[in-house]
Amino acid sequence: MADRDAVAVIGIGRFGESLARELMAQGTEVMVIDSSEHTIQRMSGEVTHAVAADSTDEQALRQLGIDEFRRVCVGIGSNLEGSILTCSVLKTLGVPSIWAKAISAAHARILEQLGVDHVVRPEHDTGRRIAHLVAGRLLDYIELDDGYAIVKMHPPAAILDVPLGETGVRRRHGVTVIGVKERGADFHHATAETVVTGDCLVIVSGRREDVERFSELS
Repeated sequence: MADRDAVAVIGIGRFGESLARELMAQGTEVMVIDSSEHTIQRMSGEVTHAVAADSTDEQALRQLGIDEFRRVCVGIGSNLEGSILTCSVLKTLGVPSIWAKAISAAHARILEQLGVDHVVRPEHDTGRRIAHLVAGRLLDYIELDDGYAIVKMHPPAAILDVPLGETGVRRRHGVTVIGVKERGADFHHATAETVVTGDCLVIVSGRREDVERFSELS
């Protein structure tokens, strides 16, 4: 499986199961590993390979060939010791790209200190995203590293009906309009000549604080 660029998912709770199923739906071969025989029996017909094993046991993971995988995702959450020990074993085995779920800021900090490449906090991240959508006029919101955000929103009056290059949007507001969607059409790349109307939706990027202020303009 590792030779075919498969992904191993360790820990099959709600997060791990959803991740494994979505990867399979995208055509990626998936090996799932969990300590529960019942869970593995349930997943055995849903993924490429399902194995009951102790993911904190280095020898067990070696026997499964985990050291040959390029990408391993650790979905263990509530068992902090299991999560941390599993990630430690994966680092020892030299897995190039480790993704791991964290359930708290302290958990995330420990995983980062272990050298985990990608630490995700699904509940926390989803909560922050929904808060932005509920609180303002944003239609979609993605926050990247270092407080940089990309949002979908209705355009404020400050950029309507004139070419974007003449609005001074980047100089005045610190954001960049990167995409525009007219009614009945698909999104397309915005240029300095693009004219945004009140019927449009826009994709805007910039620092989180700048994007939020821009979305609040009338």
